[in-house]
Amino acid sequence: MSKAKDIILTTLAPIIWGTTFIVTEKLLPHGYPVTTSVLRALPAGLLLIALTRSIPYGIWLWRSFVLGAFNFAIFLVLLFNTAYRLPGGIASTIGAIYPLVTVVLAWLMLGQRLSLRNILSGIAGLTGVALMALNNTGALDPVGVTTAVASAVSLSFGLVLTKKWHPPVSALAFTGWQMTAGGILLLPVALWYEPALPALNLKNITGFLYLGLIGGAVSYFLWFRGIAQLGPFIASSIGLVSTLTALIIGVFFAGETLTLPQMAGIALVIASVWVASVAKK
Repeated sequence: MSKAKDIILTTLAPIIWGTTFIVTEKLLPHGYPVTTSVLRALPAGLLLIALTRSIPYGIWLWRSFVLGAFNFAIFLVLLFNTAYRLPGGIASTIGAIYPLVTVVLAWLMLGQRLSLRNILSGIAGLTGVALMALNNTGALDPVGVTTAVASAVSLSFGLVLTKKWHPPVSALAFTGWQMTAGGILLLPVALWYEPALPALNLKNITGFLYLGLIGGAVSYFLWFRGIAQLGPFIASSIGLVSTLTALIIGVFFAGETLTLPQMAGIALVIASVWVASVAKK
């Protein structure tokens, strides 16, 4: 498959993630972030394991839990904590550092060269997200800022380790391993930290099915496949499309308007993804 097709398929993952906020807001019961994370990861992960008839073994058992922690458990807990403490625009802007963090980690852990093009592309993406978030203001909660940075670092570690460790199975099975491990790690946190879910109506069930099957299994399969095919830096740059998607959804479904700085931000993010896409793995 050509690189262009790999980029298109990988881009579908952050586009799907960009719908998470509106689905959560409109379809799910409020106040259950960790439980929602468990239901997003664990059932879909178990389904993929059943479909592929593949379970982690040997060294891949603990590696699956390490990757499940970075890509799901740690990342999602930090992300939700950030969402409760910071305005969405500020959280998105801080989180947009992860392409730059990924460049450094890929240099340290994979021996990849630190290229000026990659660094400039990361800076352009970060600037673009910041411009898109200009309408979002609020006080900078120190804990929220810390968790925003930590969630970006967790995601970057997950990206680089996913590329560093080459699983002996298909991307679909590998996705199932990680989602199941991440869900298992999150389950005791949800049981301890949050009350039981209320009785679910059809709208709630639809939202959970969407987040689990489309927002979970499908999107993460495309994401992990993209990391393997394109490398961690290109994938991390493409990940910024999730913020762009959320902004566009706000325009079409919430009656928001785009300012000139936000349009400039969109152009910068698209440019940064294009520049990153011509980089080597």
